[in-house]
Formats: sequence, C-alpha cells, structure tokens
Amino acid sequence: MSDGTIVAEKAAATGAARPQPPAEGISEPTPAPAPAPAPAPTGASGGAGGSGGAEPRGSRAGRNLPAALAVGTTLGMLCIAVLLFVPKVFIGVAGVAVGIATWEVAKRLREADVLVPRTPLIVGGQAVFWLGWPFGPGGVTGAFAATALVCMVWRLFDHGLRTAPRNFLRDTAITVFTLAWIPLLASFAVLLLLEEPDGNLRVLTFMILVVCSDVGGYVAGVLFGRHPMVPSISPKKSWEGFCGSLVFAIIGGLLTVTLLLEANSMIGVVLGIGLVVVATLGDLVESQIKRELGIKDMGTMLPGHGGIMDRLDSMLPSAFVSWLVLSTLL
Repeated sequence: MSDGTIVAEKAAATGAARPQPPAEGISEPTPAPAPAPAPAPTGASGGAGGSGGAEPRGSRAGRNLPAALAVGTTLGMLCIAVLLFVPKVFIGVAGVAVGIATWEVAKRLREADVLVPRTPLIVGGQAVFWLGWPFGPGGVTGAFAATALVCMVWRLFDHGLRTAPRNFLRDTAITVFTLAWIPLLASFAVLLLLEEPDGNLRVLTFMILVVCSDVGGYVAGVLFGRHPMVPSISPKKSWEGFCGSLVFAIIGGLLTVTLLLEANSMIGVVLGIGLVVVATLGDLVESQIKRELGIKDMGTMLPGHGGIMDRLDSMLPSAFVSWLVLSTLL
C-alpha cells in the first residue's frame, strides 16, 4: 500500500471519527447502532490447510467442502499418476502451477498498489524453476540472481527515464520476496524429483505428508479445536488441530518412508514433524499476506480452495525441507 494511500486512509478515519454538523436547515437522522460482529470460530481448522485470509462480511458457511474434496481428490490422483508413470511430465505440470500462482500474487499486489514488475517476475520465475532440471542448484541460483536484478532495473525505469519511480524500495523488496516465495521454493521439488533412483517417490512422499498434515489438522480442529494458535493471524487454527497434523503426518511419514522409499522409519518421523512445522508456517505466512491485502483467497480457479497459490502455500516450504532432509539422510 502506498504512502499516499496510508495518509488518505488516516485522514478518512479521522474525519469519520469526528461528527460533522448537519447542513443548515436539514435535520440529521440518528444512526442506528451497528450490530456486534459474530466471534470467529477457533476450531474449524488446525493444520496446514486452514484458511486465514480476510473473511467477507456475513460469510459463515466457510468453504464448499464437497467441491474442495472433489477438486483435491482429482488433483491428487493426477499428481500420483504423473509421478508414477511419467515423472518428468510433473516438471511441466508444476511449472504451469508456479506460473499461475506467481501471476495470482502479482495481480493481488498490484490491486493493492504494490507495483511488482509482472513480466520479468513471471518469466524469470519460470527460469528459476526450469533451470534446476539441466543445471541443478547452480542453475536455480543463477536464474534467481539474474531475475532479481532484471526486476530491479525494470521497476526503476518502468515509468520512463524522466520520471522517478514511486515506492521503489518497497516494490522491489516485495518482488524479490515473491520470487523467493514461489519459484525458488518450488524449484526444490524439481531437485527432489531428479534424485536417483527414486526421485519421483520422494516427491510423492512429501506431497502425501502435506496432505496428511492438512487432513489431520482439519479433523482434529473440527472435533477438538478449542485453543487458538495464532488468533491475530489465523483465528481458525487451533493447537488441537496442530497436534492432529503431527499425528497424521508422523504416521504418514513412517508408512511412506518405509514402504515407498524403503528407508529407516525414523527418517519418516523427522520428515513428518518437519513438514508439519513448515507447512503450518507457510500457511500462516500466506494468511498474513492475505489479511494485509484484505482478501480471502489469492484467486478463484479452484472451487472450494481459491486460487492455485492457496493450494501451494504449504507445499512450497515443504518442498525445500523434504529436499534437505531426504538428500541429507538417505
């Protein structure tokens, strides 16, 4: 949000707080008292999959659960089929998702007067994601640095040579943050996939564990959620839901690491705990961003879920942690 917008908002708030005298000859009606807002439920969601964006007024139903289940099941089956039978195609599928998610976030930011340079951000983000395939971590790092520099220069001169940019530092900082948040973290899924001989199973393992975290958090939050975790950011998240995420993810880690990767089951415990922590934090980060932007979802592409970014928020940091844990311990 620009400095001018902030000043305007403060002025509007000050003006609203001071009652203005009625115009001469016109009686001013007494305003009816506003109804007290209903308290937000604290037990609806507890794991990495809860929504923490700004809720529209009057909305009490939450998400369309049947639609969310149908979309989630369809996407899950598609990813499983691709990873098992044509693993390299997963790079293309994930690359499209990363591009759409980057566009969603850039669009929302520009609606809030944060002028991120969308073209170099999206194109460069694809380079960050794809160059991990032929060049490994070096390709990812080089593409990230090059894209960050291009975005800085683009934002510097996007209004021409005779006009100084407004909010340059803020906009470029948020641009680099977005580049790291989406394409850079997503590139670790590519690096994980390229691990021989079972990279596709490693990606499948981390995706299963994130789903376990979401399901465990939702079930435990709905049934037992009483104590909010971070009510100022995501009032629907509860500590009971977080514990449910831990239980489901640890069990999922034990099973997937033992059966799919044929490795020490304790690696599954470490991975399960690590993914619950970062998946929950990733969801909270997006919740705070949506709260500051005053929106509920980043997009509307997926019925019952919101946008693509609303499904990737917990997946992105989990990809990095999965690559780190499995590359180190396997």
